[in-house]
Amino acid sequence: MLPAMKPLLDSFWRAGAYCLHPKVIALSLLPLLIGVALTLGLGWFYWEAAVAGVRATLESWSLVDAALQWVETMAGSSFRAVLAPLIVVALAAPVIVVLAVLLVAWLMTPAIVSLVATRRFPALERKRGAGMFSSVAWSLACTLLALLALVVSVPLWFIPPLVLVIPPLIWGWLNYRVLSFDVLAEHASADERRQILQAQRMPLLGIGVVSGFLGAAPSLLWAASALTLVFAPLLVVVSVWLNTLVFGFSALWFAHFGLSALARLRGQTALVDLEPAPGGEIIDITPLPAPATGPAPAPAPANPVLPPPAA
Repeated sequence: MLPAMKPLLDSFWRAGAYCLHPKVIALSLLPLLIGVALTLGLGWFYWEAAVAGVRATLESWSLVDAALQWVETMAGSSFRAVLAPLIVVALAAPVIVVLAVLLVAWLMTPAIVSLVATRRFPALERKRGAGMFSSVAWSLACTLLALLALVVSVPLWFIPPLVLVIPPLIWGWLNYRVLSFDVLAEHASADERRQILQAQRMPLLGIGVVSGFLGAAPSLLWAASALTLVFAPLLVVVSVWLNTLVFGFSALWFAHFGLSALARLRGQTALVDLEPAPGGEIIDITPLPAPATGPAPAPAPANPVLPPPAA
């Protein structure tokens, strides 16, 4: 195993183990409830209007309408009725993913970072290099850039392989920019945060990309078939829940990796990690004492001779 991969894999398995922690499970419920309430509320009020608007837009384009008529001769007259809801669902999927990322970043990540820091890095000083306002502003700015990239890349989605690659890559970049900032905001100074983001750019981006593919999978699964439209309300809830769990795991992965990198940057590797690694062994990263360089002291005599008592 490459030395650079060891912290990455160690933080991965620790993040998976922390997902079973009762506090993490409880923390995932609040973003889930908020996301489900917003998604179902918007669907209740705007679903029919959105489907009608998409259908009217498709029929207003003569070229698209002619193509639909040709497809109906091949696939049946029900294709036109199914196409508009599918487009609405496909457009709603990125909104659900972005909503899950923001809810996890704002509601779960601070508590997750505090949990990881308390259990693994109790002596790590909190330098508070970024406050809540900075974190929210950074998240919104990165989200706008990600949405802009999605809009620009929409023409490429009509190429079958790229539609499965481009959106997860954009989500991965968004995870990398948002969560890596948030997990270091409380403990790292601004200079330390910039150093870590520069030195660990590729591992952090790799965590984000893997999380992006995991987070995009639920939306792609339930948006891929017309049959899922029948179970859309239930599948929206399941999708939000799966996205919350995936991005909660991502926050844990970023927290373990980022705080470990911060401890190494500060030279605090003399701390002993008392938590067992995934294999069950105890990882002790305390450096061994340096061997003595001077001559060894003479051993004390076994039976020292006492001086005679004074007269």
